[in-house]
Amino acid sequence: MLEPADGWLAELPEEFTGRQVRAGTIADAWVIDQPTFVKPPRDKSFPADVYTDGSRLFSALDPAAPVLLSDVVTFAAEYRLFLLDGQIATASRYAVFGRLDPRPLGTDRADGATAAQITEFADRLATAAGHTLPSAVVVDVGQLLDPYRAGHRWAVVEANMAWFSHAYAADPARVLDVVLRAAGPREHMRPRDLAFATGRPACSRVAYSP
Repeated sequence: MLEPADGWLAELPEEFTGRQVRAGTIADAWVIDQPTFVKPPRDKSFPADVYTDGSRLFSALDPAAPVLLSDVVTFAAEYRLFLLDGQIATASRYAVFGRLDPRPLGTDRADGATAAQITEFADRLATAAGHTLPSAVVVDVGQLLDPYRAGHRWAVVEANMAWFSHAYAADPARVLDVVLRAAGPREHMRPRDLAFATGRPACSRVAYSP
């Protein structure tokens, strides 16, 4: 099972994140004293959300559990990219201003400019940081609103395991290509992916839907 590193987002240059992101622990999150977006890197042990201060987080959580802490920003729209060898195999919009709104990417003329911008951003990301991701992975990107100038900029939302990511409105066959690379037989694993492999058994619960 291929997984991106827990701290991957925090190690990206701000050119790609559009905000300050740092890796920490639940203990670090408990002592925040200003609104901060806090999320678990991979599981759903607590809701990813903006917490006004650390007292809002569950006290029963493991203090050593990893978390990501980032500045509070607004994404106008968010897109899920299924990447295979650094290229977009298929993609889908999944949210608009935080509300679920799936739609295939590039299916009509109005989407043309957005699809081109996403492809250009994904290409730059792959060139700069492709070696820090497994060959099959999901990267979510979004239109980050800039309060100091008109328009938006593209930024990475997060990286996810392909075998545990909802397909939304992406092409199911191409999603499956990425999932099979990310959760295929170990004997077929490519050497570059050894650093991203986990010891967990093949998962029967893949968050995949047509």
